[in-house]
Amino acid sequence: MDIKYGIENNLSPYEFRELLIASTLGEERPINNWHCLVAMINNANLIITARYDNKLIGIARAFTDVQYCTYLSDLAVHCEFQNRGVGKSLIRATKQAFPEATLILLATPDCSAYYSKIGMVSWDHCFIQK
Repeated sequence: MDIKYGIENNLSPYEFRELLIASTLGEERPINNWHCLVAMINNANLIITARYDNKLIGIARAFTDVQYCTYLSDLAVHCEFQNRGVGKSLIRATKQAFPEATLILLATPDCSAYYSKIGMVSWDHCFIQK
């Protein structure tokens, strides 16, 4: 399978929405709030994509200061392409983009085991405010 990975900071919000719906992340994101989806794409400063036959099948959407930290806000893989290493490759490419920066992410409850399985370390001291 020839999957192509690359940085696409000008990704279409339509493609982004379609991928969120086709992955389990669509349940956790504001897929019906167009204004928010556009802002999510336009304001991220690192977007790494996975494409198969030019179709978007995976995304890692991140914010980084390039030296200290990179926050991986969204990792989504189309359900038909899950369990094939796409997510792991997207994480690897995100880390490689700015190797000096610590890669940080918040896992949805049903995905926590995945990140431990691929070698990421769980951190208990995380806080959010909505």
